[in-house]
Amino acid sequence: MANSKFEYVKEFETDDRLPPSNWIVVRIDGCHFHQFSVDHAFEKPNDENALNLMNACAVSMLEHFVLKETSQFYQRRASKILSLTVSYFTAVYVMKWKEFFPHKDLKRPPFFDGRVVCYPRAKIIRDYLSWRQVDCHINNQYNTCFWMLVKSGKTEREAQEMLKGMLSKDKNELLFQQFGANYDKLPAMFRKGSCVYRDKVEETVKFDLTGNPVKRIRKKVVLGHFDIVGPNFWREHPEILEED
Repeated sequence: MANSKFEYVKEFETDDRLPPSNWIVVRIDGCHFHQFSVDHAFEKPNDENALNLMNACAVSMLEHFVLKETSQFYQRRASKILSLTVSYFTAVYVMKWKEFFPHKDLKRPPFFDGRVVCYPRAKIIRDYLSWRQVDCHINNQYNTCFWMLVKSGKTEREAQEMLKGMLSKDKNELLFQQFGANYDKLPAMFRKGSCVYRDKVEETVKFDLTGNPVKRIRKKVVLGHFDIVGPNFWREHPEILEED
């Protein structure tokens, strides 16, 4: 539309550039995933294959998108960043489906929503990530109790009523007394969620003429299920939130 009488329509576009010197967080959520999990018969309360598929998508995201606080990716335009990351995540989910569900067809397309938020300091990023991990624990503890009650013969309504207002320690007691389950012994992925980050590793890249290895420090994507609320993880990996 350059140099045409119609070019005025560009004036209706909004400037959605994110503020500079802020960390950019893109949060992606499954949209209507409760019904999606029912349609595909996901195991309750946690389907390990479904979670590992999400993990694979997160790893692929980190391999392609790195948004430091100084990033000028697409001039920091929120609409571009959000549309690119959410569409990429969705595409990877579909492409990798058969890798994790070789005997299940994808019955309908998954879709995800997302939001972009800026945080000015690394401490706030840590608090944000801690919030997400605590939320993971709260939801998983509730869902574990709920589905064990349902599988034991309670209706979903009865299970909801039993758990209403119940404290965390009471849920742990319920799991142990009624089902012999120690919540702290459940897989860390269920209790803590997954953390994906770039770690510095020394790799052999070639051998010199005398046969000695030539090594370089490179960044490798690592997937794990760590406690990121406490200080130890961040002491061991201070480079993750190094501010430029």
